[in-house]
Amino acid sequence: MTLVAATESAFSFSCGDAALVGILHLPAAPRRRGVVVVVGGPQYRAGSHRQFTLLARRLAASGTPVLRFDYRGMGDSEGAARAFDDVAEDLRAAIDRFFTEVPDLREVVLWGLCDGATAAALYAAQDARVAGVVLLNPWVRTEQGAARATLRHYYGARLRDPALWRKLAGGHFDLGASLRSMLGLARNALAPPPQAQAAAGACGGALPERLHAGLAGFDGRILVLLAGADLTAQEFADTARAPHWRALLDAPRAECRTLAQADHTFSRREWHEQMVNWTQAWLDSW
Repeated sequence: MTLVAATESAFSFSCGDAALVGILHLPAAPRRRGVVVVVGGPQYRAGSHRQFTLLARRLAASGTPVLRFDYRGMGDSEGAARAFDDVAEDLRAAIDRFFTEVPDLREVVLWGLCDGATAAALYAAQDARVAGVVLLNPWVRTEQGAARATLRHYYGARLRDPALWRKLAGGHFDLGASLRSMLGLARNALAPPPQAQAAAGACGGALPERLHAGLAGFDGRILVLLAGADLTAQEFADTARAPHWRALLDAPRAECRTLAQADHTFSRREWHEQMVNWTQAWLDSW
């Protein structure tokens, strides 16, 4: 892969009456498809262990312009903090400024982690400039889904761990507390969703169905990247086994990859590099 020189510049732009802060990574000869990084959780534009900064620099070195920014109320941006499903105005303002800064842009890809991924998916169909989404460990949290994922993946692995049985044999493990916790999770996993939530799910109120509806209504490309050692990713993978999800993710426009040992933020160098390589290869494939 040929690397190119890229500059980094900081600026502020308006979203309503608030000033947002962004960082633009601009190659000397930028491609016409850019990437907007959508942060997840209570993070700012650098990300955990500079995850977003390193991603942006790598993509820019290959010719892709990248914008990282802080939502209102996060990082260095003004305004009141808001939930991940209330950032459409922030995303539109960021994309507007991206097109101003890079006049030859034709389209953008939204790249998000966790609830940033879900925010990107919920927004994508609303903006014709968005041609694709990259979703790392998308957030589809429900009480029932989290309980099922914990029972299946966390407790399943724990029961196969020899260290657990050594602790039990040595009397260094509170079996009663663990069983009470597991039984509580089982009750949540087996409980039907509240009637209000179940009814809302039919019209897009429950988060997994809202996410599915957002992606189904979006006609661009989709890349899903999952960390195999992360419960958020496992909850999404469990959700995505449903037939309507399989129909969506098995379509030619979608691609899914899992890195078995990786944690939520792909924190090790080799995990991060693999995630970036998958992102770069996907961007280069269309």
